[in-house]
Amino acid sequence: MQIRALVYFDELVRTNSMRQAAENLNVAPTAISRQIENLEYHFGAPLVERSARGVKLTAAGELLAARAGRTLRELDHVQQLIEDLKGLQRGRVNIYANGATVANLLAPALAEFSLKYPKLRFTVTITSARAAIEAVNSAEADIAVTLFAPPMSGTKVRLRSEIAYDLITSPSHPAATRPDIPVKELADYALALPDQSFGFRQAFDALFEKEGLSFDPVFETSSLEMLKELVLSDAAVTLLPALTVRREIEAGQLRAIPLAGKTSIRTHVDLCVAPDRQLSFAATKLLDFIERFMRERSDRKADRRE
Repeated sequence: MQIRALVYFDELVRTNSMRQAAENLNVAPTAISRQIENLEYHFGAPLVERSARGVKLTAAGELLAARAGRTLRELDHVQQLIEDLKGLQRGRVNIYANGATVANLLAPALAEFSLKYPKLRFTVTITSARAAIEAVNSAEADIAVTLFAPPMSGTKVRLRSEIAYDLITSPSHPAATRPDIPVKELADYALALPDQSFGFRQAFDALFEKEGLSFDPVFETSSLEMLKELVLSDAAVTLLPALTVRREIEAGQLRAIPLAGKTSIRTHVDLCVAPDRQLSFAATKLLDFIERFMRERSDRKADRRE
């Protein structure tokens, strides 16, 4: 069985069309058909059913499709490792991250790193924390950087950096000039909070229950951008790590007020990789760099608190 046959089959599965797969691969449709026949001969079973509406995978085809994509990605990865052995200082790194980590953590880290290694290339996919971790597990991503990540198995957390949440307000909000804010007073404000799929929201709910408090958020959303816009428009306040809105704070558009006393809400930024997958030269260098970047940021915050 040739790799080309798997490539053609994978493209056919992705497009569900012989014609479209042929156009994408710049070959004739008969070439696609011939490679599918080769695969069917190799496995001794039909893989696709052809009709005027396109192609439909058989049970055997579904089984192969579930594994073909990962197999091809692993072969690409092996090619990168072989190039590393040749001493080629080039490569591509696939990074998945959820939006809350991008502007003030991942983007500056990548910008600084790419200046040091200009021959390397990066693909950054912004998605949910859960999808980022699943991408590492399925070998679609080399590295995942997540905030608000739910508990999931299958990945190795290379670095976990704990961060605290502050009350985020507009500059004109009554709480904006206060040095800190007691947790019990949060219920007095119009709150905009992440929905209950977020680890932070679960921690927030647990804290209020522990303190014997109740609250009724005006807004619940899965969008960090929506939370920021609601606060910027003075329609609500929210709780977020200051790093997620650092740009707006430095521009004077938002304020971050710490929670008073020893009461705090904390979550983690996780730097994740697959535990059983050897990373390429490029991915290893980037992983080490992001880890140092995160540690330095954490150390600077600790120094400021002291």
